[in-house]
Amino acid sequence: MNPSPNFNLWLIPILPLIGSAINGIFGKRFARSLVATVALVFSGAAFVYALWVTAQFSSLPQASIPHIERLFVWIQAGNFSVDYGFYLDQLSLVMLLVVTGVGFVIHIYSVGYMAEEGGYYRFFSYLNLFLFFMLTLVLAHSYLLMFVGWEGVGLASYLLIGFFFLKQSAAQAGKKAFITNRVGDFAFLLGMFLLIRQFGTLDYDKVFRGIAPMPVEHSLGFLTITALLMMFGACGKSAQIPLYVWLPDAMEGPTPVSALIHAATMVTAGVYMIARSNSLFMHAPIAMGVVAVIGALTAIFAASIGLVQNDIKRVLAYSTVSQLGYMFLACGVAAFSAGIFHLMTHAFFKALLFLAAGSVIHGLGGEQDMRHMGGLRKLIPWTFWTMTVATFAISGFPPLSGFFSKDEILWKAFSDAQHGSWILWLVGLITAGMTSFYMFRLWFMTFFGERRQPVHDAHQEPTGAVHAPGTAPADVGHQSGVAHSAAAPGHSAHGGGHVHESPWIMLGPLVVLAIGAFVMGWVGIPEALGGHNNFDQFLSPVFHTSSEPARALENFPAEPQKTENAGEEKGLELALAGTSVGVAVLGFLLAWQFYYRRPELPQRIAASMSGAYRTLINKYWVDEAYYATLINPIVDGSRTVLWRGVDVGVIDAMVNGAGTTSKEASGVTRRMQSGSIRSYAGWVALGAAAVVAFMIWAGTR
Repeated sequence: MNPSPNFNLWLIPILPLIGSAINGIFGKRFARSLVATVALVFSGAAFVYALWVTAQFSSLPQASIPHIERLFVWIQAGNFSVDYGFYLDQLSLVMLLVVTGVGFVIHIYSVGYMAEEGGYYRFFSYLNLFLFFMLTLVLAHSYLLMFVGWEGVGLASYLLIGFFFLKQSAAQAGKKAFITNRVGDFAFLLGMFLLIRQFGTLDYDKVFRGIAPMPVEHSLGFLTITALLMMFGACGKSAQIPLYVWLPDAMEGPTPVSALIHAATMVTAGVYMIARSNSLFMHAPIAMGVVAVIGALTAIFAASIGLVQNDIKRVLAYSTVSQLGYMFLACGVAAFSAGIFHLMTHAFFKALLFLAAGSVIHGLGGEQDMRHMGGLRKLIPWTFWTMTVATFAISGFPPLSGFFSKDEILWKAFSDAQHGSWILWLVGLITAGMTSFYMFRLWFMTFFGERRQPVHDAHQEPTGAVHAPGTAPADVGHQSGVAHSAAAPGHSAHGGGHVHESPWIMLGPLVVLAIGAFVMGWVGIPEALGGHNNFDQFLSPVFHTSSEPARALENFPAEPQKTENAGEEKGLELALAGTSVGVAVLGFLLAWQFYYRRPELPQRIAASMSGAYRTLINKYWVDEAYYATLINPIVDGSRTVLWRGVDVGVIDAMVNGAGTTSKEASGVTRRMQSGSIRSYAGWVALGAAAVVAFMIWAGTR
């Protein structure tokens, strides 16, 4: 763990912070071009510096990894101490490149997307601030500094989700994201307190060295409780059950914000934290099982809601929740490198999906309802083709990136004898089919068929349907050809404006991300498909070293051993990969049948399965359940007990009562001091009579 050579890692997060400060303080007086230049220069410089660090890292000997740069002792209190420093290993290097690379591309896109919006300088200041906190999180040398970045991305997300703060729904969405994450953050804090109690520090190297010799817990002990608390914190940031509810509403922010949150920053923080804590989780198999189950349930749950959403960004939002479930599933079956692999490929194709959706919205003058789209592939061809790449990638079609990372997770879930299960694999496989269906549903509804014009009174809900706040109308008749009249080719259905392709400042990032979405999976081609899984080998020092003590205690070999049935395992892996591709093809064919060839079918199915349809369109009424069982009782209790009962009835009553009593007593005293001699004589006589009466009474006792 030799700290030399010094890479000055602190420069990477500080660069976007400088850009944020310049635009935040002086940006109001800058021209928009200067605001954009400042934001791009400092975020781009962070990316370039990260590339230089990557080149230098490749020359480090394995004995010098992790590379630690301690700047100073941050906190020293008794036996507790934490250094302020930065930690670079294979895992943080991958995250560093994803955050700076994809984040910089999103910054470029934002210059064009936000060109006509108010608060331009404020937006780019917040965007740079988001990068600063996320880079602090991934480069942190301790859980405490990670928590600073953790809370920082929560603050930045609040500012960006609620960027259009005059819009009530945006302001509410920002508060919802902030408050929901505080619930998970409280659990994360408790987990850190337990680590402090046990190890007296939060520095990674010291904590991991302390965990290594401890026995694997097969019951509810210190390590298991700590891992469960930290996992619950990760559920908040990475939008897993039960704390996923903030992420769909986060679509109220500008589209580049959605891309940044979903692809490169906030929601990946929870997955990164679990992967970083793999030593802890490998010693707590119960907690790992919980992570796997939550991931699998979240993946299929969110995918089912995505099947019927009509807002193009909400489809992608539920897709993100589902894909994060895949990453949790990978970590829960000890396939940490597979989870990070999917995190990396997902960053490219999900950023591309959101930015392409933003290009569609931009071309339609703000329209987000897919029922009001259609026939756009020839009108905005660059957007169509780049989004096509992303759609096939997330659906798991080879040789695009999503196929390799998703199938790596499914294979590990199926084949790991200690942590995996065929049930987890089956849930992941069904989720893959749902993903293919709802993504091609989006693809066909947006780009194929005829242009559809909104008719506001033509969308009648199924009887009895109840919507959660912000839910789009029911998906009945959206492709029937009756409720929508075709607009003139090349013209928007909204005011007759011309449908236009986005400027190149927006299309350029789409092309770059499309290339990444196509090829990034090639760094992890498994041996069964003729590759060497270079990505897994690159990350193996991070995860193998941490998990070796646990594996040794379980009599697992330190290195994977070649078995006689290696050929059979290879054949099984190929068969499972073929099955997942078949499921993806099935999802494509169903979407083609329902939304291209027979567009009247969705209406018939929704009518015949109205109960299931209402359940999905209303998102299982989870928001309503939270309001009924948690939020409303807390608000009502606060008003009735804390405000009217305690504040008004007790505190105000005491303060106001003291004032009233003083006022009344002073009134009596004031009347005694009238200035009239006759009155004074009367009071003296009354006092004398009282004294005489008291003496007589006392003498008779």
